[in-house]
Amino acid sequence: MDDAREWIEADGLGGFASGPVAGPRTRRSHALLLTATTPPMGRVVLVNGVEAEVATASGTVPLSTQRYAPDVIHPDGWRHIAAFTLSPWPRWTYRLPDGGTIAHEVLVEPDSGETLLRWQRLTGAGSCLLTVRPLLSGRDDHALHHENAAFAFAATARGGNVVWRPYPDMPAIAALTNGTYAHGPEWYRHFLYTAERERGLDDTEDLASPGRFTFDLAAGPAVMILRSGDGVAVRAAAHAERLVTGERARREAVSPLALAAGAYLVDRPGGRTLVAGFPWFTDSGRDTFIALRGLLVATGALAQARAILLAWAGAVSEGMMPNRFPDRGEAPDYNAVDASLWYPVAVHEVLAAHAAAGRPVPEAEAARLADTCATILDGYAAGTRYGIKADADGLLRAGVPGVPLTWMDAKVGDRVVTPRIGKPVEVQALWINALRIGSTRWSPRWRELERRASASFARFVSPSGTLYDVIDADHVPGAVDARMRPNQILAVGGLPFPLLTGAPARAVVEAVEARLLTPLGLRSLDPADPDYRGTCAGGVAERDGACHQGPVWPWLIGPFVAAWLAVRGCSPKAKAEARARFLPPLCAHLEQAGLGHVSEIADGDPPHRPGGCPFQGRSLGELIRLRRMLDIDPV
Repeated sequence: MDDAREWIEADGLGGFASGPVAGPRTRRSHALLLTATTPPMGRVVLVNGVEAEVATASGTVPLSTQRYAPDVIHPDGWRHIAAFTLSPWPRWTYRLPDGGTIAHEVLVEPDSGETLLRWQRLTGAGSCLLTVRPLLSGRDDHALHHENAAFAFAATARGGNVVWRPYPDMPAIAALTNGTYAHGPEWYRHFLYTAERERGLDDTEDLASPGRFTFDLAAGPAVMILRSGDGVAVRAAAHAERLVTGERARREAVSPLALAAGAYLVDRPGGRTLVAGFPWFTDSGRDTFIALRGLLVATGALAQARAILLAWAGAVSEGMMPNRFPDRGEAPDYNAVDASLWYPVAVHEVLAAHAAAGRPVPEAEAARLADTCATILDGYAAGTRYGIKADADGLLRAGVPGVPLTWMDAKVGDRVVTPRIGKPVEVQALWINALRIGSTRWSPRWRELERRASASFARFVSPSGTLYDVIDADHVPGAVDARMRPNQILAVGGLPFPLLTGAPARAVVEAVEARLLTPLGLRSLDPADPDYRGTCAGGVAERDGACHQGPVWPWLIGPFVAAWLAVRGCSPKAKAEARARFLPPLCAHLEQAGLGHVSEIADGDPPHRPGGCPFQGRSLGELIRLRRMLDIDPV
């Protein structure tokens, strides 16, 4: 039974359907109808799954698989799976004991957010009756559901629509089918989610099934279209055919990587954005601006990239971009020093791509982007939240106790695992790049500050030739954090303007390659360090305490290979070697966890088991950028 590989169908609004390729649901987020009530936030689970079985003259065969506490698999539909494909959407083929075969498909249409379930007999003869019971909850996507008297089983049936309203504060659930509905409320108790158990979280829940649908597969395909809210006044079969025809044309027009990249593109009030990853994350400044370069710029989706940058332009405050929009509509979190600095980098690359394509950016848009970048640079130069301010040496100082400001932002209780207060190395690389972009594109007023900062960057070079991770650590002049971390690679590759070239750059690349490189990316800490953690597992505290202390971050493979190529002159021979060496493990990974996507992290120790978020935007974006670096069509 294969429950490690997962599929996802995103709805373009922050919601999605997802699950394991085979076997029972393992996460609380595995569902057939998970919708964002305030896109892309406010996610709620409405339809968790189904119980499905097929009856023929030779007997009844389950098509679904569930796991119940303490650890019981029932029924065992996974045993009948003969094949699975992800293209153009998830499709399973089941083999029946009489030799017949059944196909089951799941697709989500981004425009409507509807989930289409379709079953069809491919081979076989005689009677073939399909029974499907939806399993409902109506809960926050981070919560679990339990049997309770408040759940409303009542159904409203009209035409092919059946509508349930389980809770007054949740959206209604509509099912449009070409089957026959029979009301028959049942509670299904104690579903066990093993991934939640492994993460040290609550892991069992109860689901409600108001009734069952029956379909005659001998007469044609069975169709069930799930949506939040009221039903639609159309025939199920015709509506399903429209969804299938439209989605097939859209998906076959692009490559699998471009299709995967599009899954992260969503609407939010005020404009477009990118979600950081599925199933847990919504959108964040840091992830959006890093991922945008690969997901959109490298795939040629420049209009979408501009729309996102313009939408985020309205969120700048005191020179800072928000790192996170809270899930329930509270004020944004302005608590990242690097998120704002990735914005000018993203703007620069979008403008450069437009220039290369001979497609000028509309004047008003270009002015808005320039003004936003200027607001960031001026705000950081003068000083803003959390002690972020250009120091006398031109470098950017940042940090106060208790607030992690860099991308290594894990906390365990009140303890910041990697505080990095002072002048972190990758923050300086971003700062100097942003100043150089500003001074060359828009105004010379930042040129002197950029010159001073560039000259001062020499302070990062250690006696061994690597770069210190932080200088003036804890705001103590001359104090350094000499731990071997991957952040220094951004001074050589991954940004428009390298800060090191020649022998100093080669020394950094060779040290990072020797001590941090794995097939899936860079470790977050040298294995020789006494605080190194080679795995990221256990409960919340254990995982948060480990995630930046050794585990691999695949998004760093892009900056590393850019640096590796740079010190070899980006020659055709170097690119050929890089294609043979760095791409195969990442391409293999596309088939190992979140199918067609790249995971958030992996263990630092072999065999580098993937973990964290299985569908991560910046990880996939850097793989796409890497393909472009290596002269492979990125999409």
